[in-house]
Parts: sequence; structure tokens; C-alpha cells
Amino acid sequence: MNREAVDEALTSRRSVRAFLPDPVDDETIGEIMQVAARAPSGTNMQPWKVYVVSGERKEALSQAILASGVRPEKIEWDEYKYYPDKFFEPYLARRRAVGYALYTLLGIGRREVERMRAQHDRNFTFFDAPVGLIFTIDRRLNVGSWLDLGMFVQSVMIAARARDLHTCPQAAFAPYHREIRPLLNIPDEEIVVCGMALGHEDTSKPENALRSERAALEEFVSFVR
Repeated sequence: MNREAVDEALTSRRSVRAFLPDPVDDETIGEIMQVAARAPSGTNMQPWKVYVVSGERKEALSQAILASGVRPEKIEWDEYKYYPDKFFEPYLARRRAVGYALYTLLGIGRREVERMRAQHDRNFTFFDAPVGLIFTIDRRLNVGSWLDLGMFVQSVMIAARARDLHTCPQAAFAPYHREIRPLLNIPDEEIVVCGMALGHEDTSKPENALRSERAALEEFVSFVR
């Protein structure tokens, strides 16, 4: 096995927030999904579902969310909660640092609320990526299956990097499940967990210069002997 190639796919994976319009063909997407489906799951349950959108359907999905009249900061996370009710350290500092870094690259000041909102709304156009992915899970499953889904989502991103593609996982879609369901024919028993942008990075955009920091090894690893 080529260690360098695996490490490169893992370390080069990041959240890209501006994409080129260059299409990604269905065959490539299928290959990514087939490889990612080797992700582990308890008793091989494979609890993931993926809805791939592009073209007019992707545009319709984006418009449905943007026209919903509900701002992301006001919408209710009624299917599941991604973030804690109140942030605490060290997570608060990390959250603030990445937000500050992104807005600095974009030249957005701390009081420019409308520009911040406009940037956040780009989530719902998949940052102009040609392909959008919506991940779901059966609501009758338990926490362990959500862990399995997370490993599958990561595997999709790594398989994409192996094909010189980039991604951005997006929890922002989850609370807009009422707008998403009818457009993608998602049954009620499935929870919309997240979205993901997939495509070719637009290297000319300043936001794609963002490189988020990672904690030092000793902060999260304990060698117990």
C-alpha cells in the first residue's frame, strides 16, 4: 500500500467553499460511492443513503431553501442537534478561530452582518459546486449507526481527493429537511443528516486559502501503558 498517497488524500482534504462549474460525470461519482461503501458498519448494516443532485434539481433545491423565509440562525433543529446549546472551551475558541480566519480572508468585518449572512447562504448553493450530495439515515436506527454514517461520509471525501476532487461537508442543510424532502422524494423515515458539495476547487477564490488548525497530538491522544 502506498502510504504517501493515503496520507496525502487525508491531509489534503479540507472544506472548499468555492468551486468551478466543471462537471463531474456520473461514472466518477459512482466510483466514489462504491469505494466509500467499504466503510465499516456494525454487523455490516451499511446505514447510509445518498441523494446526488445536479443541474436543474440542484438549483431547485437551493432556491427552495433560500426562499423559505427562515434564516439559519432562527431555524429549529428539530430532527437532531449538531452543536451544543452553549459552547465551552476548548471548542468555543476553535469555532471562533476558524470563523475569524474565513471572514478575514473574505474581507468581512465583525459588524458586517449582511455579508456574513450572504456567505453562509452560499452553503445552500453548494458553494457553486456542480454536484450536491444529501446524506440521510433511517430514524429508527441508533447512535452507533450514526457513527457508521460518519465513517462513510469521511470515506466519500477521501475517495474524492483520490480523484483530484474537493468537497465541503455541510450540516447547514439538515434543519431544512421540509424543503428538501419533496424535491428529492426522501421518505419520512429518513433523517436528513447533512449535505456535501463535490467538484473542482476554484483556486482563484480567497476563501479557499483557508487552512484550519489542528490541535497538538498531546491534546487528544493518551498513550496508556
